[in-house]
Amino acid sequence: MRRLLLALLLCLAPLAALAVQPDEILPDPAQEARARAITRELRCVVCQSESIDESNADIARDLRLLVRERITAGDTDEEVLAFVVDRYGEFVLFRPPFTWRNAALWLSGPALLLLGGGIAFGFIRRRARAAPPPPAPLSAEEKKRLAALLEE
Repeated sequence: MRRLLLALLLCLAPLAALAVQPDEILPDPAQEARARAITRELRCVVCQSESIDESNADIARDLRLLVRERITAGDTDEEVLAFVVDRYGEFVLFRPPFTWRNAALWLSGPALLLLGGGIAFGFIRRRARAAPPPPAPLSAEEKKRLAALLEE
């Protein structure tokens, strides 16, 4: 039982490791907590599906160091995020703000959903209203066969 538990813990150990290296960690726990919160909000420009806090890419390390540098310099969280966005664009934000420049991206999903729902509703409604086609008349051979079956 102990071996099974140990094997399970060893399998799960790599999942707990983050990309932040010990030499990146700030000595002040409050500043480090701020840095970790900010780096979780920034997307790795290489990995794109990971935050820079989780990514092992070199650019992610550089961005983590940049965030910590700006925090040490006395910037607020908003100033740090603004600095990174000014440099790399809104793409680095996991949750970009709604602005006129990206309104099409924010609104295209709901618009396409409504359009598809409207098309599906119209198709189903038109199909329900259409009268079923009349049955085809029986051929002479089918009439004979039916008459034979009815006589039995």
